[in-house]
Amino acid sequence: MEFFGFDIAALIKTVGLIGLFGIVFAESGLLVGFFLPGDSLLFTAGFLASQGFFDLWPLFIVCFAGAVLGDSFGYAFGYRVGPKIFTREDSIFFHKKHLERAAFFYERYGPATIVLARFMPIIRTFAPILAGVGNMRYRTFLSYNAIGGFLWGIGMPLLGYFLGSIIPNPDRYLIPIVIVIIILSFLPPIVHVLRRKDERDRLLALFKNRKG
Repeated sequence: MEFFGFDIAALIKTVGLIGLFGIVFAESGLLVGFFLPGDSLLFTAGFLASQGFFDLWPLFIVCFAGAVLGDSFGYAFGYRVGPKIFTREDSIFFHKKHLERAAFFYERYGPATIVLARFMPIIRTFAPILAGVGNMRYRTFLSYNAIGGFLWGIGMPLLGYFLGSIIPNPDRYLIPIVIVIIILSFLPPIVHVLRRKDERDRLLALFKNRKG
């Protein structure tokens, strides 16, 4: 089940539930986790459960715990570091533009961003950090964190399990479904960029500079 030369199913089988917990935790709250394929990973894990590789309930517990604890770690990091994080220089694992993009969603949607961001790559990594930077009440954060962790950490594997259970010869459909999930997960930030004139102008300027 290779996807652009990367076999997600083989990775999950290799790392098991403990490794899956670590990946979900990292993408939910560590700066180094923004590039990890969380949506497709959780969906594929659910698909493997439908084929008997995982027991469903331990998978749910691991994914939910990794999501909630990862976000909590990100919140604690943002709370400790505070505004200093905005002055950090860009590096391989940190880009200010990702933080600024998450900040926009946080300003627009408030605490609900913690839930919405679960389904948006990159933003889901930085949203809990910004909640900590903004000193959101931890009780409020934890409530939204738990809701988002449940919808994403259990919903995505459940979707993979359900489709894997009802579709005949599901192996042949896994890669197309994963591609659709990846496209859908990147769609909200793309729509957001295209709707804002300043963002469109910035993209056009960047394209012209590269072309020149």
